[in-house]
Parts: sequence; structure tokens; C-alpha cells
Amino acid sequence: MAKQEEQGTVEASQDDNTVEKTNKTKSASKRKVSAPETLPVDGRKPLYFVERDLEEILQHLDGLRSEIYPRPDSEEFIPSENHFPSVCLIGLGRCGSNIALDVASLVYNARMFYLNEAFNEEKAQREPEGTSLRWIRRQLHMPRNKINPVYLIEPIVLLGDLDKDISGRIRLSTRNNQNNFLRDYRKMQVMDLSEVHAGGAGNAPILGQYLGRIILNREAAQFSHESWRQLHAYLIDSCGIKANQSRLYFYIFSAGGGTGSGMASEFGLAQQNAYLTKTFEVAEPEAEDNQRHSFVFEPIFTSGICILPNISDDKVELSEALHINAGRLLCKYLSEEWDFSYNYEDERERDGVENVMQRIRPWNAMMLISNDIMRYAEASDDAVTRDIDVNSMERYANQYISQQIFNILTAQAVTSDYDDHYFRRAGIDIGETIRLDANDLFMSLAGPVAIAYAESVVPDLNGEKRSGQIDIDDLFCRSIDLPHFNEQTRAIEGISLLPVEAGHYREALQSFREGDYNAASLRELHFFKNCSSVVSIVSLPKDYKLSYVDLNRLKTHLNNLFPNTTLKRYALVIGASANLSLTTLVAKSPCLSDDFLTLLVAYIKRCFAKDEYRFDERLDQRILDLIQNDDFDEAQIDELVNAYENPAKILDTNWFAIKPMYERKYRELIRDDERFTSINDIRLSATNIKKAIRYLREIYRHRISRIRMLSLSH
Repeated sequence: MAKQEEQGTVEASQDDNTVEKTNKTKSASKRKVSAPETLPVDGRKPLYFVERDLEEILQHLDGLRSEIYPRPDSEEFIPSENHFPSVCLIGLGRCGSNIALDVASLVYNARMFYLNEAFNEEKAQREPEGTSLRWIRRQLHMPRNKINPVYLIEPIVLLGDLDKDISGRIRLSTRNNQNNFLRDYRKMQVMDLSEVHAGGAGNAPILGQYLGRIILNREAAQFSHESWRQLHAYLIDSCGIKANQSRLYFYIFSAGGGTGSGMASEFGLAQQNAYLTKTFEVAEPEAEDNQRHSFVFEPIFTSGICILPNISDDKVELSEALHINAGRLLCKYLSEEWDFSYNYEDERERDGVENVMQRIRPWNAMMLISNDIMRYAEASDDAVTRDIDVNSMERYANQYISQQIFNILTAQAVTSDYDDHYFRRAGIDIGETIRLDANDLFMSLAGPVAIAYAESVVPDLNGEKRSGQIDIDDLFCRSIDLPHFNEQTRAIEGISLLPVEAGHYREALQSFREGDYNAASLRELHFFKNCSSVVSIVSLPKDYKLSYVDLNRLKTHLNNLFPNTTLKRYALVIGASANLSLTTLVAKSPCLSDDFLTLLVAYIKRCFAKDEYRFDERLDQRILDLIQNDDFDEAQIDELVNAYENPAKILDTNWFAIKPMYERKYRELIRDDERFTSINDIRLSATNIKKAIRYLREIYRHRISRIRMLSLSH
């Protein structure tokens, strides 16, 4: 032990000398390249740490590149010449990290099928496949021992959990996949946060949020793990600049938990804070040989992918905390969306920096996927669906999410994300593809978003004749149906969040089909009537052409079902799948769905309501009235609720013991009294409720006026 300590002392001394030399080098380089310091708003300290040293950022980015790209046996290897993938998935909490891991496994296996011509069939037969992998095999038509064109993008996947054994859990989770997965998929990185906290968030999102605040407010250099410093530079410090080519970020988490539900929005806000800060920076002109340092501003798109808990299944006994946690997340997000998107009452009184930095939201959009409705995937009647166990529902939800991420990534992938020989070997004409880039998504999607999905086997593929033609009407109807299995492809189709109660919605769908696809019975639902924008992604096999008649029929369905959309975006992706698939992203109006409102009001009633309103339906009805009434009297909110949320309603008396313990942790890890944040400071307030209701009122009243022809002739 003494020898080890002595050796460690010598190494530390050598490291100090190295650091000293490095600092001298940095000082010299910083005289050439520097970024202006960002002034805090109103003289306050910034909420989150952002590295200001460009050389430090670039050094950490190169370190991460060296980790995720194989190093060739050459002294001329230059990490900066390897571009980061355009997409990053961030899985937070147990649920989020498991889904992100599933997607990483999915794309890894797809690539192996494509690149490995001598695939070992015997080995594959010994190792059982997961549901998502079976879907991918059918989706991409990948029989063993045969090369087929497949989707080859490999996103960076970051996994984070307040659990010191996250690496061990990942190893056990992948034991049924190929043995080389963890070693070979180097673009998957674990965010080791255990030195801040290693015991979870106790199913309390306010604790997950507070721990996330500690992690992101502490200087990255103070963390002992080099990997976190690199990942912080990638995810926070460098987003949107030339040296970091990633432009789309998807945060995956469960709304009902503690870690993901609380920490996800903190990570999103920290990234948005760093990104928007760059908007107001005016850096010195760079020399042509130093363009790598340049903060060339590029648009990024970030989205939360939020898994909502079960609500309406009478046979599933769930903790009420799951509903309350989800409601807290939704309330917080809507209030932030209101400030960012609609609250311009005092805009003229603010300058540009203050106006933007006080309006930041964690993501451009938040996609909602309900665990609850996945029980419909195995049955068509309620009598059977009640027998579906919770674990099966979660597996279906995971597969559904994996499918949607896969398709969204396909729609925006740039050619640099693919293998060099992909298009040549696949015989794909890239000129026929209509791609969605980050700016398309940024302009088209905002607020809560739901997903509708369906796919069909095309009649002729790879010389294999199939009977029948594509029924575009049926494809569209299946995409908005209750979740169900497609027996041909084993994909889970349907809508990710029910607009209204299942029985009512099923009747409306039946009327839609029987009425020759007349949308009159559906488009009066707020989910469709109040939708402001949709994005539709059509994916086709390389040898199949969708007729103009079918494409126009699809657009007609979208126009009829969403009568008040101000923006419709389409993407046509060719060669990424063996089936024709339709993905439709429905923006903003999902916040008016039954499940969304139920979770939101449940949280307000449990953690805010004054005693006389906690146990009856008066508060529920008053909030619905406040959304629907023409005039909004904020004083009614003050009559119903207390000024701040009460976490003790969930954590019981433990809250009063937990609060000082976590604040002590904050003071120990961030030794700056001016930067201290109390847990009381991150509680939601009645103001958050008022802003959330204002947002709901705005969406509830969304309409468009038809453009009429003007003429000077008469």
C-alpha cells in the first residue's frame, strides 16, 4: 500500500508538471483565440456552469472523438477530422437509459447485418433476439447470409442514472445481444455521476432536479472522471459550434420516476442556456487556419421523449406518486413553454439578452408516449386488455419508442452519417429523398407532441411478387388507431397518446372508417381540431414508387383531419426500410388530451390545493372552467391553491429530513455561497400553474382563418 501511495504521489507530481506546461500552452493559445465572457442577467450568477476556454473545449472534444472512433495504427491520426454523428440520444434514469440502450443495440445489429457477409447463423440461433431486433429484421428484410440495404446511422448514445452500478446494469441488460456490443459500439458512453450521488432520487423528481442542478452547476474540472469532462464539453459547452457536428438531441426518460423526470429538464435547460448564450456572443474574426475554433452558429433541435405512466387500467395497482411526478413535469414544461412561445406582455421593457435568457425551455418539443395504451397492442377488446401485465406493456412501449426514434433519425440523416459505400451498394438515388434537417424540425415542432405510426408491405420488393396494392386509406387509419400489432411486420402501430377515453375514441374511429374516411367525427376532437402543425415522414423501399394519387390522398387525409394547422411538413425517405411506413408528429394539441389533463390536475390537487379542495371534484371542474372560459381571472388560482408546491405530500415526513441533507451536499460540492441554490428555490409555484393554464387556453383557442381572394377589378 505504501508503495502504491508513493507511486501515486510521483505520478501526481508528474501530472502537476504536465498540467503546468499545458496551462502555459493554453495561455499562449488563448491570446490568439478567446471568447467573450457572458454577463449574467441582472448581475446574477449563471444557473449552470459553462466552460469558457475554447482550447479546453476543443481538447475535450478531441478526447471524446478518440474514445468513440477506432484509432488506426498510424501516427498521423487526427481526432478532429472525425465528425460527430448528427444525432445524439440521451437516456436518463432507469427507463430512459434502458430505451436508449435498446436503440443503440438496434442500430448496432442493423449495421452488423449489413457489413458482415459471413454472419454466423449458428451463433445467432443460440442467442435469443429481443422484440425490437425481431422488428428490425422484418422491417429491413434482413435474412441471414444476405446483404441488404439498411439504415447505417450510428447516433451517439449517452446513458445517465443516479446509480453507481449503471455500468453493471448495462452489461447485464445486453447479455442476450452479441458479446462484442459493449466493446464495439463505442459511440455509446456512460455518464458516471456517482461521485455526486449514487443512491437514486427516491422516486421524487424534485430531488432528481436538485441533484441535476448540482451536477450541472459544478465546474466540470472538479469531477474526477475525465469522461464526464469530455461529455460535458460535447453536450453543454460546444452545442451548435463548428467543432461539434451533432445537431439533433433526444432526451429519453420516464415522467413517473424521480431521476429521469427531475434530471432530464435540468440537462435540457443547461444545454439550452449554453446554446442561447452563444446567440449574443460576438467573437473576434478567426484566421483561416484557425476556423476549427470558430463558434459558427448552427441551429440545433432538441426533444424530450417522455413516457407517461399507466392511468386508466383498473387492475394495475400503481403508486399515486407516479401520476403526481408526471403531472409535475407537465406543469413545469407548459409554464416554460408559455414563457418561451407566448408570453410577450413585457417584451418591450426587456433588452435582448434578458428577454431570451429568462425564457429558456428545456427542449424545442416533448414527444409523449403513454405506457397505458400499449396494453391494446395484444387485444382488441377491453375484457382481454385488462389481463395484459405491466411488464408486457412496458416492452411494447419500448419497442414503439425505438421504432419512432429509428424513423425520425432516418428522416433527417445526412449523407455523412452513412457508411461510405452505402448508397452505391444499395442503389439509392439520394436526389429523390426529401430530408428534414434540424431547422425544419425546429420550425415545425414545438410544445407537447404525439406520434401516429403505421406501415405496410409493398406489393413488389427485390423481385418478390406480392398480391394486392397499398391501401393508403387503411394505412392512414391504422396510424391513428389504438396501438396494435401489424401481423405482417410485427411492428406496433397506432397513436402514442389517446385523444379521449378509449371507448369514445374507438367509436369515432369506427365512424371514420364506415363513413368512407369522412373526418367529421374525428376532427372535432381537440387533439385534431386544435393542432397547429404536423410533420409527416413517409419511408419507402428503394425499388418502390409511391404514386402521386396515393401521395395526394395522404395529404388530403391530413388536411381533413387537421383543419387548423398553420404548417405541414413532409419528408420522403427512400431506401431506409423494406416497407412503406407513415409517421405523423402532432404538435401542441396533445396537451388537451384526457390523459395529459388528468395527470396535470392530479399533481395540482395533491401538492398545491388548499385543504378544502383536496378531496372533492371542485378544483378539477374549476380548472377545466378556467381553460374554457373566455376570460381568465388569475385570482381564482390563488383561491384554490397554496403559493408553493408541498413535496412533503409525496415524501411524507421524510421531506424535512431529506431537505437539509441534500442542501449540505450542494454546499460541499459547490463551495461558493453566491452560487448556492436551496431546494425551496426550485419548488414550483402558483405562478407555474397560471402559466400552464394560459398555455392550455392558447391551444384550446387555436384557429386559423381561411385566406380569401382579393381583387381590385371589382
